[in-house]
Amino acid sequence: MKINPFVTPLPAPLQQDGEKKSGISGGFEFADLLTDALYKVNQEQLKSAEAAKGLVSGNIEDLHQVMLVSEKAKLSLHLSVQVTNKLIDAYREISRMQI
Repeated sequence: MKINPFVTPLPAPLQQDGEKKSGISGGFEFADLLTDALYKVNQEQLKSAEAAKGLVSGNIEDLHQVMLVSEKAKLSLHLSVQVTNKLIDAYREISRMQI
C-alpha cells in the first residue's frame, strides 16, 4: 500500500551562490526570506516522513531519533503557521489605518 505524502516539495530557493538582490537595505528581499524559510520547513517535513517510513519498514530501529526528527518538523511547522498568522494580523491592522 502506497501512502502519498501531504507535503509537496517547494521549488529551490531563489537565491543562488550568495547573490543578493538590491533593495533598500541592500540585503535579501522579504519575499525571498519567507520562501527560503518555507522551503526549509518543507525539507523538515520530508525528513520526518522519511524517518517514519524507515521506522515502519524496519530500516531505522532508534525510535528516539525518529521522534526527534518528527518533533523538529512539527515545531517548525507550528512556528511558520504562527508567523503567517502574525503577518496576516499586521496586514489587516495596516489596512484598517486611516490615511
